[in-house]
Amino acid sequence: MTKPTSQTPTAAVRQLSLMACCSAVAHAPVGLFRPRRPDHRFLSSLIDAGLPRARRTVDIRVLPQVAKSVPAAGVAEGVRNPRRVDAAITAFVVEHPQARFVVDPGICHDVRRRAISELPAVLRPAVLPPADVVTTRDALARTMPGVTLDFALPTHLHWDHVCGLLDLPTLPLTLHQTEFDWAASGPVSPVGGVRSSLIDRPTTTYELDGPPVATFSRSHDLFGDGSVVLVDLAGHTPGSIGILATTAMGPVLLSGDAAWHHVQIEQLRQRPSYPGALVDENRDEAFRTLHRLHAVRDQMRIVPSHDHAAATALGG
Repeated sequence: MTKPTSQTPTAAVRQLSLMACCSAVAHAPVGLFRPRRPDHRFLSSLIDAGLPRARRTVDIRVLPQVAKSVPAAGVAEGVRNPRRVDAAITAFVVEHPQARFVVDPGICHDVRRRAISELPAVLRPAVLPPADVVTTRDALARTMPGVTLDFALPTHLHWDHVCGLLDLPTLPLTLHQTEFDWAASGPVSPVGGVRSSLIDRPTTTYELDGPPVATFSRSHDLFGDGSVVLVDLAGHTPGSIGILATTAMGPVLLSGDAAWHHVQIEQLRQRPSYPGALVDENRDEAFRTLHRLHAVRDQMRIVPSHDHAAATALGG
């Protein structure tokens, strides 16, 4: 396992980042009026392998978070209806008879200084959370006082899915090996406290070594009973995953940032180039993953991490 180390961007990397930012901003108006078209040929080629046969169910608890209203066209390219959506940085707790774990612990204390200050300046206005955003640690204390977590399981390693770990320094981490390698050994870590969240933390990695599930090409059965199956949602980052949980109310997919909002899944719209081109590692693969979600949207409840309405509905 590669041990993560803190690294500072070189001048050349910073220059490339600035050029990418300028390109993303310049192309944003194009997508507003001419959004990328769905790939119907790819969509029709998808094979549905079916859902796992779970021998037990799990509970999902939505941790409280403050939302902000954002233009829908800022999360889904070219969308005009609805005009605005509520976005939040939401974490979840999954309770299985063998373990209790937090998914996407994304907000730490003093998040502006410890995480957002590391982001490119042009990106900060697009991702700045509300002033009264709730830290993951406070949300846990408010919702589940005295309850012990066994580990954290991020859907991917961007700051708004792991920097809450900075306030939970002893909590073990369970992570997709591909994602760990990308964050730990790349020339520059994903900024925003990501690598700081990983350093010296007990970490268990896994591979997506299981068969296709639904339209997703690879999987990993976390507990071996079909109740929590991790599926491949690559594109946003190389090792992005979704957490397909069998609950008493039916299958739920915590899809991380494979889509920022359900409107992307319904209308098959990728993220706009600003900020999408700055945060998607592979835009083409991310768009294909969006098609995979679209194809199974009626088979499971899909909950993107930043879709406040979807998370609130899941929490009842």
